[in-house]
Amino acid sequence: MTGTVRVEFNGPVATVVLDNPRRHNAMTKDMWQQLERLLLLLSVDESVKVLVVRGAGANFSAGVDITNLNDILHDPHTGGHDGGNVTAAENALARFQKPTVAAIDGHCIGGGWQIAGACDIRVASDQSTFGITPAKIGIIYPLSGIERLVRLAGPAAAKYLLFSGDFITASEAKSLGLVARVVPRSGFWQEVAEFARRLASRSQLSIQAMKNIVDVIAENDEGLGETHALWQREVTLSGEPEIGVAAFLGKRSPEFKWTGRHSQLFEH
Repeated sequence: MTGTVRVEFNGPVATVVLDNPRRHNAMTKDMWQQLERLLLLLSVDESVKVLVVRGAGANFSAGVDITNLNDILHDPHTGGHDGGNVTAAENALARFQKPTVAAIDGHCIGGGWQIAGACDIRVASDQSTFGITPAKIGIIYPLSGIERLVRLAGPAAAKYLLFSGDFITASEAKSLGLVARVVPRSGFWQEVAEFARRLASRSQLSIQAMKNIVDVIAENDEGLGETHALWQREVTLSGEPEIGVAAFLGKRSPEFKWTGRHSQLFEH
């Protein structure tokens, strides 16, 4: 078995499963390519409101399958050394318009961290372990992964993790800003499922707008004002505030309708 990437649906929540448990969910070239293709399909599926990424079995992912490391990381068509299939899948996940949650249990190592790091929110079990290990095998971590690590943890912590290749605990990862929450393993998967359902119940217009705005701020993009104005215009046209206010006043759960299908933001 070379492993696979599959998807499970539970109402509006799609769970992408990295499935190669005999090798701690190490990602083969086929798996990286499957992940990129699957993300593109889920991005246009209007029934999907929230994306969860997890590993099969006891681990998130041990990273790139080292048996074909060079073939995975380098693009044979361009001769590029920019992370190849890893970077392509990571960028597809980072660009995913809907909210994404990495559910991390067990090992989250190397390229596995690139997948987790590209998600909006990372929730870890208290038995998870993190490590970024290029220095142990004499390679340079893909540029996209280094940039994202520096933005999340800062230069000093990024250097510590990249230079040493040391493994750290979930609590240490939280202290460095790598994960948002650490949950006891005994209730971990129930908590992830409940959290994903909560996100799905919120206004997807609000979430996608704020995700876009936060990303623009984090990337120091000069288009921040224009981006914010476009989303404010979309709010005015959407009817979402009326739904939310009416539900609040009526002491009931709102049923938001916005999908983005007719939005001017998605015409190009």
